Amino acid sequence: MNVETPQGTVHVHRTGTTGRPLLLLHPLALSGAVWDPVARYFADTHQVLAPDARGHGASTWDGAEFGVADMAADAAAVISALDAGPADVVGLSMGASTALTLAATRPELVHRLVLADGTAYYGDDAVPVWAERAERATTVERSKQLDFQRDRWFAAPYLAAHPDEVERVCEIFLKTDSAAHGAACRALGGLDARGQLSAVTAPTQVLVGEEDYATPPAMSEALAAGISGAQLRILEKTRHLSLLERPDVWPTLFGGAA
Repeated sequence: MNVETPQGTVHVHRTGTTGRPLLLLHPLALSGAVWDPVARYFADTHQVLAPDARGHGASTWDGAEFGVADMAADAAAVISALDAGPADVVGLSMGASTALTLAATRPELVHRLVLADGTAYYGDDAVPVWAERAERATTVERSKQLDFQRDRWFAAPYLAAHPDEVERVCEIFLKTDSAAHGAACRALGGLDARGQLSAVTAPTQVLVGEEDYATPPAMSEALAAGISGAQLRILEKTRHLSLLERPDVWPTLFGGAA
């Protein structure tokens, strides 16, 4: 499924055809395909929509700089294209920051919200830190970036027990356009949504891996503290891609029993 926007085409991985829309927003330098196992799980109860961010996967990109607010506008366009909102929205890492911005600026489109391993603000040194990451993303061969990525994404026991799933995620990373990866890094460096937290009205669950050092638990604690009624859950022995590492959490995303 493709959604046309003024900025280009957003490609959407679509699974399931009935029930409330479920929008899944992916992490940096990956694509909507990373959600495939989660999409299959929810396909019987939701229309699952997993868009590719600008320049990621099969979505187009004109090469211009963009921000998290632009990615949130693309996500809003996907929900609006179905004319079936509000949607349940789940964001992981970069996708969580996008989901937060979407929920704050277009609350009528969001029914329930899950923010996993994300943040509203990466810190006072975010701009230079993310500029350096953008430089690495665009100048270092993608295969040589994988050791850094694997260590951030998954805890050691998961890496050992699930090599096929780790390889699947790595393949998505390798196929991601390096220039778009760099632009998304700069977008995250410019993120400051702290003032938007109070505007989120959807019931919100905040999740974070206990061992996540990309967006440490303190960042999720700040999200939960700033969003009225938000529930925080810290997942033991889990790193950055928590919702891939912990399928046992999927049944609990929208208030199901643990």
